[in-house]
Amino acid sequence: MNLKKEKTTIILAGILIGILSALLVYLGNPSNMGFCIACFLRDTSGALGLHSAAAVQYIRPEIIGLVLGSFILACCRKEFSSRGGSAPLTRFLLGFFVMIGCLMFLGCPFRMILRLAGGDSNAVFGLAGFICGILAGVFFLSKGFSLKRTYRLPALEGRLFAGLEVVFLILLIAAPSFIHFTEAGGGPGAKHAGLMISLGAGLIVGALAQRTRLCMVGGIRDAVLFREWKLLAGFLAILASALICNLILTAATPDTYFKLGMDGQAVAHTDGLWNGLGMLLTGFGCVLLGGCPLRQLVLAGEGNSDSAIAVLGLMAGAAFAHNFGLASSGEGPTGNGKIGVLIGIAVVLAIACMNTFRKEKA
Repeated sequence: MNLKKEKTTIILAGILIGILSALLVYLGNPSNMGFCIACFLRDTSGALGLHSAAAVQYIRPEIIGLVLGSFILACCRKEFSSRGGSAPLTRFLLGFFVMIGCLMFLGCPFRMILRLAGGDSNAVFGLAGFICGILAGVFFLSKGFSLKRTYRLPALEGRLFAGLEVVFLILLIAAPSFIHFTEAGGGPGAKHAGLMISLGAGLIVGALAQRTRLCMVGGIRDAVLFREWKLLAGFLAILASALICNLILTAATPDTYFKLGMDGQAVAHTDGLWNGLGMLLTGFGCVLLGGCPLRQLVLAGEGNSDSAIAVLGLMAGAAFAHNFGLASSGEGPTGNGKIGVLIGIAVVLAIACMNTFRKEKA
């Protein structure tokens, strides 16, 4: 595929993903949360009993669809490759603190774009911090940062994560007594589109993201390092199409899908400093991981067990954040959350230094 055709494909994929994201809100998902990898992994963690925050507990079919969509298309295109072994515990820890940053901001990079498309000006501070975090990561990449090579693994190892998502789907449908779901009216976890709609949207987005390699972190990183804008163009297309859809839905329905300003935004707070610092931690950690949470799920579907470990780190971070009061709310960040973000920045910085300068010295 030539560069021009590849860029066109990425933009078209971004337009479709933006439309799907806006429609998922119309069909029941929380406002500005048609897709949010961090929020949906947090909800799934809660449904599995890993945290007890009753307002955010639901096995999100979008996550299941993302992984299975990536897995199916990778197999069809003969791109499935079982591999791993590149600093798995470090990747788990990075995933853990990326989630701490996301829950300070109340959203992943994907939701940051959707919040902007919904008129949430608080996301501008998140975007500024996110870019700063990516620039910090790019500095270490330019100095030789590496988590070492991956290795080929038995095919079963790469298929296990997709199999786990099938188990989650069975649990969602069967809803046994040990699975926790937010009661109607009890919070964001109770707001969701229909199962088949959400699963279908996830399958489409997962396949498109696998086909185009969409990644917000990768887009900004490549623009800085290589002056290559194609990945970033995909997310600009998501922003534009979701914005247009929100404006159309606001004009055509009694509900408000676009509300410009900082106050009164859904599942958001107005503390600009900590919105920025939360996303700085997220951007920094994601560069070291090699991709945003969306990209980690897609890579896990393609057979990358290192990315699967990072996703498990994200889920563990979500559980820890809610069990120990680190997650923000509409009222703002918590004291524990602020400490957690600062510790996270220090830990990610230490990981970056130890895998860059120590190697150079050796």
